[in-house]
Amino acid sequence: FLLMGIPGLEQAHGWLAIPLCSMYIVAVLGNCTILFVIRAEPSLHQPMYYFLSMLALTDLGLSASTLPTMLSVFLFNSREVNANTCFAQLYFIHTFSVMESDVLLVMAFDRFVAIHKPMRYASILTNATVARIGLAVMARSVLMVMPIPALLQRLRYCLPNVLSHSFCLHQDVMKLACSNRTINSIYGLFVVITTMGLDALLIVLSYVMIMTTVLSIASKDERLKALNTCISHICAVLVFYIPMIGISMIHRFEERASPLVPVLMADVYVLVPPVMNPIVYSVKTKQIRRR
Repeated sequence: FLLMGIPGLEQAHGWLAIPLCSMYIVAVLGNCTILFVIRAEPSLHQPMYYFLSMLALTDLGLSASTLPTMLSVFLFNSREVNANTCFAQLYFIHTFSVMESDVLLVMAFDRFVAIHKPMRYASILTNATVARIGLAVMARSVLMVMPIPALLQRLRYCLPNVLSHSFCLHQDVMKLACSNRTINSIYGLFVVITTMGLDALLIVLSYVMIMTTVLSIASKDERLKALNTCISHICAVLVFYIPMIGISMIHRFEERASPLVPVLMADVYVLVPPVMNPIVYSVKTKQIRRR
Protein backbone atom coordinates (compact mmCIF):
# COMPACT_ATOMS: atom_id res chain seq x y z
CA PHE A 1 0.00 0.00 0.00
CA LEU A 2 0.99 3.65 -0.44
CA LEU A 3 0.51 5.94 2.55
CA MET A 4 -0.63 9.53 2.19
CA GLY A 5 0.67 12.61 3.99
CA ILE A 6 -1.34 15.84 3.90
CA PRO A 7 -2.81 16.47 0.42
CA GLY A 8 -1.51 19.65 -1.20
CA LEU A 9 1.29 20.11 1.33
CA GLU A 10 3.70 17.45 0.07
CA GLN A 11 6.52 20.00 -0.32
CA ALA A 12 6.17 21.03 3.33
CA HIS A 13 6.26 17.50 4.81
CA GLY A 14 9.85 18.01 6.02
CA TRP A 15 8.79 21.08 8.00
CA LEU A 16 5.62 19.39 9.24
CA ALA A 17 7.82 16.64 10.70
CA ILE A 18 9.08 19.17 13.30
CA PRO A 19 5.72 19.74 15.11
CA LEU A 20 4.92 16.05 14.59
CA CYS A 21 8.12 14.94 16.35
CA SER A 22 7.51 17.57 19.05
CA MET A 23 4.05 16.11 19.74
CA TYR A 24 5.47 12.59 20.01
CA ILE A 25 8.19 13.80 22.41
CA VAL A 26 5.58 15.59 24.57
CA ALA A 27 3.34 12.51 24.55
CA VAL A 28 6.14 10.14 25.57
CA LEU A 29 7.65 12.45 28.21
CA GLY A 30 4.23 13.42 29.60
CA ASN A 31 2.92 9.89 29.98
CA CYS A 32 6.24 8.56 31.31
CA THR A 33 6.24 11.39 33.87
CA ILE A 34 2.72 10.44 34.97
CA LEU A 35 3.81 6.79 35.39
CA PHE A 36 6.97 7.77 37.28
CA VAL A 37 5.15 10.14 39.66
CA ILE A 38 2.45 7.56 40.48
CA ARG A 39 5.05 4.86 41.07
CA ALA A 40 7.33 7.07 43.17
CA GLU A 41 4.66 8.71 45.36
CA PRO A 42 3.08 6.28 47.91
CA SER A 43 0.12 8.62 48.50
CA LEU A 44 -0.90 8.09 44.85
CA HIS A 45 -1.16 4.30 45.20
CA GLN A 46 -4.94 4.45 44.94
CA PRO A 47 -7.44 3.06 42.38
CA MET A 48 -7.95 6.43 40.66
CA TYR A 49 -4.22 6.74 39.93
CA TYR A 50 -3.84 3.08 38.97
CA PHE A 51 -6.48 3.68 36.30
CA LEU A 52 -4.64 6.85 35.25
CA SER A 53 -1.50 4.70 34.85
CA MET A 54 -3.49 2.38 32.56
CA LEU A 55 -4.54 5.41 30.49
CA ALA A 56 -0.91 6.59 30.25
CA LEU A 57 0.27 3.13 29.14
CA THR A 58 -2.50 3.00 26.53
CA ASP A 59 -1.51 6.43 25.20
CA LEU A 60 2.12 5.31 24.93
CA GLY A 61 0.98 2.23 22.99
CA LEU A 62 -1.14 4.33 20.62
CA SER A 63 1.76 6.73 20.01
CA ALA A 64 4.18 3.86 19.35
CA SER A 65 1.71 2.28 16.90
CA THR A 66 1.50 5.34 14.63
CA LEU A 67 5.04 6.72 15.00
CA PRO A 68 6.97 4.51 12.47
CA THR A 69 4.85 5.17 9.38
CA MET A 70 4.07 8.83 10.16
CA LEU A 71 7.76 9.65 10.50
CA SER A 72 8.64 7.64 7.38
CA VAL A 73 6.11 9.67 5.36
CA PHE A 74 6.81 13.14 6.76
CA LEU A 75 10.53 12.87 7.54
CA PHE A 76 11.86 10.51 4.84
CA ASN A 77 9.08 10.74 2.19
CA SER A 78 8.89 6.92 2.22
CA ARG A 79 5.27 6.02 1.47
CA GLU A 80 5.35 2.29 0.73
CA VAL A 81 4.18 -0.12 3.41
CA ASN A 82 4.03 -3.91 3.21
CA ALA A 83 0.50 -5.36 3.48
CA ASN A 84 1.28 -7.51 6.54
CA THR A 85 3.00 -4.56 8.24
CA CYS A 86 -0.07 -2.46 7.50
CA PHE A 87 -2.41 -5.10 8.97
CA ALA A 88 -0.22 -5.34 12.09
CA GLN A 89 -0.21 -1.56 12.53
CA LEU A 90 -3.97 -1.18 12.19
CA TYR A 91 -4.42 -4.04 14.66
CA PHE A 92 -2.40 -2.20 17.32
CA ILE A 93 -3.99 1.18 16.56
CA HIS A 94 -7.53 -0.20 16.90
CA THR A 95 -6.60 -2.33 19.94
CA PHE A 96 -5.17 0.63 21.84
CA SER A 97 -8.12 2.81 20.76
CA VAL A 98 -10.60 0.28 22.16
CA MET A 99 -8.41 -0.06 25.27
CA GLU A 100 -8.46 3.72 25.81
CA SER A 101 -12.25 3.75 25.51
CA ASP A 102 -12.46 0.91 28.07
CA VAL A 103 -10.12 2.68 30.49
CA LEU A 104 -12.17 5.90 30.23
CA LEU A 105 -15.29 3.86 31.10
CA VAL A 106 -13.53 2.29 34.10
CA MET A 107 -12.42 5.74 35.26
CA ALA A 108 -16.05 6.96 35.04
CA PHE A 109 -17.08 3.99 37.23
CA ASP A 110 -14.27 4.88 39.66
CA ARG A 111 -15.57 8.46 39.97
CA PHE A 112 -19.14 7.19 40.49
CA VAL A 113 -18.09 4.87 43.32
CA ALA A 114 -15.94 7.60 44.93
CA ILE A 115 -18.86 10.08 44.93
CA HIS A 116 -21.82 7.73 45.50
CA LYS A 117 -20.24 5.41 48.10
CA PRO A 118 -17.20 7.27 49.52
CA MET A 119 -17.14 5.22 52.75
CA ARG A 120 -17.01 1.92 50.83
CA TYR A 121 -14.68 3.11 48.04
CA ALA A 122 -11.56 1.36 49.37
CA SER A 123 -13.41 -1.90 50.04
CA ILE A 124 -15.07 -1.97 46.59
CA LEU A 125 -12.00 -1.04 44.52
CA THR A 126 -9.31 -3.13 46.18
CA ASN A 127 -5.93 -3.70 44.52
CA ALA A 128 -7.06 -7.18 43.45
CA THR A 129 -10.24 -5.75 41.88
CA VAL A 130 -8.24 -3.07 40.04
CA ALA A 131 -5.86 -5.75 38.70
CA ARG A 132 -8.79 -7.88 37.49
CA ILE A 133 -10.37 -4.86 35.80
CA GLY A 134 -7.06 -4.09 34.07
CA LEU A 135 -6.77 -7.67 32.77
CA ALA A 136 -10.40 -7.60 31.59
CA VAL A 137 -9.81 -4.33 29.71
CA MET A 138 -6.71 -5.76 28.01
CA ALA A 139 -8.40 -9.08 27.12
CA ARG A 140 -11.51 -7.40 25.71
CA SER A 141 -9.47 -5.04 23.50
CA VAL A 142 -7.08 -7.70 22.21
CA LEU A 143 -9.79 -10.29 21.45
CA MET A 144 -12.33 -7.92 19.87
CA VAL A 145 -9.84 -6.56 17.31
CA MET A 146 -8.00 -9.86 16.67
CA PRO A 147 -10.21 -11.09 13.75
CA ILE A 148 -9.78 -7.84 11.75
CA PRO A 149 -6.30 -8.52 10.21
CA ALA A 150 -7.40 -12.05 9.26
CA LEU A 151 -10.55 -10.69 7.61
CA LEU A 152 -8.47 -8.16 5.65
CA GLN A 153 -5.98 -10.80 4.50
CA ARG A 154 -8.70 -12.81 2.78
CA LEU A 155 -9.65 -9.84 0.54
CA ARG A 156 -8.23 -9.17 -2.93
CA TYR A 157 -6.90 -5.64 -3.52
CA CYS A 158 -6.78 -3.68 -6.77
CA LEU A 159 -5.04 -0.52 -7.95
CA PRO A 160 -4.96 2.29 -7.01
CA ASN A 161 -3.57 1.12 -3.68
CA VAL A 162 -3.28 4.57 -2.08
CA LEU A 163 -4.50 4.96 1.51
CA SER A 164 -5.96 8.20 2.89
CA HIS A 165 -3.65 8.59 5.89
CA SER A 166 -0.01 8.27 6.96
CA PHE A 167 -0.95 5.16 8.95
CA CYS A 168 -3.24 2.17 8.36
CA LEU A 169 -6.87 2.03 9.54
CA HIS A 170 -9.36 -0.80 9.00
CA GLN A 171 -12.00 1.22 7.15
CA ASP A 172 -9.33 2.86 4.96
CA VAL A 173 -7.67 -0.42 3.90
CA MET A 174 -11.02 -2.15 3.45
CA LYS A 175 -12.15 0.46 0.87
CA LEU A 176 -9.29 -0.60 -1.45
CA ALA A 177 -10.61 -4.18 -1.75
CA CYS A 178 -12.19 -5.22 -5.04
CA SER A 179 -13.67 -8.45 -3.61
CA ASN A 180 -16.72 -8.80 -1.36
CA ARG A 181 -16.13 -6.96 1.92
CA THR A 182 -19.55 -7.37 3.54
CA ILE A 183 -18.21 -9.47 6.43
CA ASN A 184 -15.51 -6.87 7.14
CA SER A 185 -18.06 -4.06 7.17
CA ILE A 186 -20.45 -5.94 9.47
CA TYR A 187 -17.73 -7.03 11.90
CA GLY A 188 -16.14 -3.55 11.93
CA LEU A 189 -19.52 -2.00 12.77
CA PHE A 190 -20.11 -4.68 15.44
CA VAL A 191 -16.76 -3.89 17.12
CA VAL A 192 -17.41 -0.12 17.11
CA ILE A 193 -20.95 -0.49 18.55
CA THR A 194 -20.06 -3.07 21.23
CA THR A 195 -16.88 -1.30 22.39
CA MET A 196 -16.73 2.47 21.89
CA GLY A 197 -20.45 2.92 21.35
CA LEU A 198 -21.41 0.92 24.45
CA ASP A 199 -18.59 2.54 26.47
CA ALA A 200 -19.78 6.05 25.52
CA LEU A 201 -23.34 5.18 26.54
CA LEU A 202 -22.20 3.78 29.91
CA ILE A 203 -19.97 6.82 30.53
CA VAL A 204 -22.98 9.12 29.97
CA LEU A 205 -25.07 6.90 32.29
CA SER A 206 -22.32 7.08 34.94
CA TYR A 207 -22.35 10.87 34.83
CA VAL A 208 -26.15 10.98 35.03
CA MET A 209 -25.89 8.95 38.27
CA ILE A 210 -22.97 11.11 39.47
CA MET A 211 -25.03 14.29 38.90
CA THR A 212 -27.99 12.75 40.72
CA THR A 213 -25.75 11.97 43.69
CA VAL A 214 -24.05 15.39 43.63
CA LEU A 215 -27.38 17.27 43.52
CA SER A 216 -28.50 15.38 46.63
CA ILE A 217 -25.54 16.78 48.62
CA ALA A 218 -26.71 19.64 50.86
CA SER A 219 -23.49 21.69 50.97
CA LYS A 220 -22.65 23.76 47.89
CA ASP A 221 -18.91 23.51 48.65
CA GLU A 222 -19.12 19.72 48.88
CA ARG A 223 -21.00 19.60 45.57
CA LEU A 224 -18.30 21.66 43.85
CA LYS A 225 -15.56 19.56 45.44
CA ALA A 226 -17.18 16.35 44.18
CA LEU A 227 -17.60 17.72 40.64
CA ASN A 228 -14.04 19.05 40.60
CA THR A 229 -12.70 15.48 40.92
CA CYS A 230 -14.42 14.65 37.59
CA ILE A 231 -13.15 17.58 35.47
CA SER A 232 -9.93 15.88 34.32
CA HIS A 233 -11.82 12.76 33.30
CA ILE A 234 -14.48 14.74 31.42
CA CYS A 235 -11.71 16.53 29.49
CA ALA A 236 -10.05 13.18 28.64
CA VAL A 237 -13.42 11.78 27.42
CA LEU A 238 -14.04 14.83 25.19
CA VAL A 239 -10.49 14.77 23.78
CA PHE A 240 -10.94 11.10 22.83
CA TYR A 241 -14.54 10.95 21.60
CA ILE A 242 -14.95 14.27 19.72
CA PRO A 243 -12.30 13.44 17.02
CA MET A 244 -13.65 9.87 16.80
CA ILE A 245 -17.21 11.13 16.17
CA GLY A 246 -15.79 13.67 13.70
CA ILE A 247 -14.03 10.92 11.71
CA SER A 248 -17.24 8.84 11.60
CA MET A 249 -19.26 11.81 10.32
CA ILE A 250 -16.62 12.69 7.71
CA HIS A 251 -16.48 9.11 6.38
CA ARG A 252 -20.28 9.20 6.16
CA PHE A 253 -20.32 12.49 4.17
CA GLU A 254 -16.80 12.36 2.68
CA GLU A 255 -17.96 13.17 -0.85
CA ARG A 256 -18.98 16.65 0.38
CA ALA A 257 -15.86 17.26 2.48
CA SER A 258 -12.43 18.54 1.44
CA PRO A 259 -9.85 15.70 1.17
CA LEU A 260 -7.81 17.58 3.76
CA VAL A 261 -10.48 17.29 6.48
CA PRO A 262 -10.51 13.48 7.04
CA VAL A 263 -6.69 13.40 7.04
CA LEU A 264 -6.43 16.12 9.68
CA MET A 265 -9.22 14.61 11.80
CA ALA A 266 -7.53 11.20 11.79
CA ASP A 267 -4.21 12.80 12.77
CA VAL A 268 -5.94 14.64 15.62
CA TYR A 269 -7.59 11.37 16.72
CA VAL A 270 -4.29 9.47 17.10
CA LEU A 271 -2.02 12.36 18.17
CA VAL A 272 -3.98 14.68 20.46
CA PRO A 273 -5.21 12.33 23.28
CA PRO A 274 -1.69 11.00 24.13
CA VAL A 275 -0.43 14.62 24.21
CA MET A 276 -3.34 16.22 26.07
CA ASN A 277 -4.17 13.58 28.72
CA PRO A 278 -0.96 13.98 30.78
CA ILE A 279 -1.20 17.78 30.46
CA VAL A 280 -4.84 17.83 31.62
CA TYR A 281 -4.20 15.51 34.58
CA SER A 282 -1.03 17.37 35.57
CA VAL A 283 -2.83 20.72 35.54
CA LYS A 284 -6.12 19.62 37.14
CA THR A 285 -4.89 17.01 39.67
CA LYS A 286 -3.28 18.80 42.60
CA GLN A 287 -1.34 15.75 43.92
CA ILE A 288 0.32 15.07 40.55
CA ARG A 289 0.95 18.77 39.85
CA ARG A 290 2.60 19.24 43.24
CA ARG A 291 4.84 16.20 42.80
